[in-house]
Order: sequence, then structure tokens, then C-alpha cells
Amino acid sequence: MLGMLFNEKECKELDYVLRKELDEMLLDMSDQRLDQNIRHAIANRYKTVFRMYARFAPQKELSKYAWGGRSSQFKH
Repeated sequence: MLGMLFNEKECKELDYVLRKELDEMLLDMSDQRLDQNIRHAIANRYKTVFRMYARFAPQKELSKYAWGGRSSQFKH
């Protein structure tokens, strides 16, 4: 386990970076041109980044990135 301290500005920046990364991965997972193995790897990474984001994101914001309702975009 690793602990880190961030000031307010750094927290906002981390929030922004993680949200943009989640947005990009959702877009990639919905791209049917990508190979299924690639989309699966992106989905695994999405889960990790989402858990990171979930540690400090407000519940309302977090629900925007909950992947449960998006399973139709990515077929295993």
C-alpha cells in the first residue's frame, strides 16, 4: 500500500486526469473496430482507474462512470 498527501490544487488535477482517462477508456471500449482482446485489456484497466477515482469522487460524480449500465458497449 502507498500513501500520498495532496493539496487542494493537486486533488483537483488528479480528479480531472482520472475523469478524462475514464472518458477515453469508455470511448475505446465502445469502438467495435478494436480487437476484443484490446477492449478486454482496456476494461481491466478501467476497473483499476475507476477504483482509484472512487476513493475521493462524490457519489453523484461517481455514478457517471459506473460501468454496470455500459456492459452492452463491451462484449466479452
